Amino acid sequence: MDRYDTLKLENQLCFPLYAASREVIKHYHPYLTQLGLTYTQYIAMMVLWADRKISVKELGRKLFLDSGTLTPVLKSLEEKGYVNRRRSTEDERVLIVEITESGEALKERAVSIPEKIAGCVKLDTEEAMQLYQLLYKVLAVMSE
Repeated sequence: MDRYDTLKLENQLCFPLYAASREVIKHYHPYLTQLGLTYTQYIAMMVLWADRKISVKELGRKLFLDSGTLTPVLKSLEEKGYVNRRRSTEDERVLIVEITESGEALKERAVSIPEKIAGCVKLDTEEAMQLYQLLYKVLAVMSE
């Protein structure tokens, strides 16, 4: 084994993760463009469709994003009328994000997107579940 083999692209676990992520997100683009959302706005909305109201800190934890990344995303979603941001009445340091009626209505337009993307990935159910579990295992280890 050559001393520099570890520097070869084909020997890097991070590269296929990066490239696959970019390719999958690229397939989202036409669907999200119809909704006027970026991918990051879309995943934030997915959390809000489920939780309705959440602190920015908890939203960042769920999305593995810091507040510097989330702030412009949430500001844009608020400008579009999909969310409201306000300070918690219990603790002014906590910023709460809540979905609006308009944001909730957007869910109906987005409901078919996951199925369309699954059709692009072309993994059977078992393979998709294995990949899902492995990726979350990597995320858990890396975020400790």
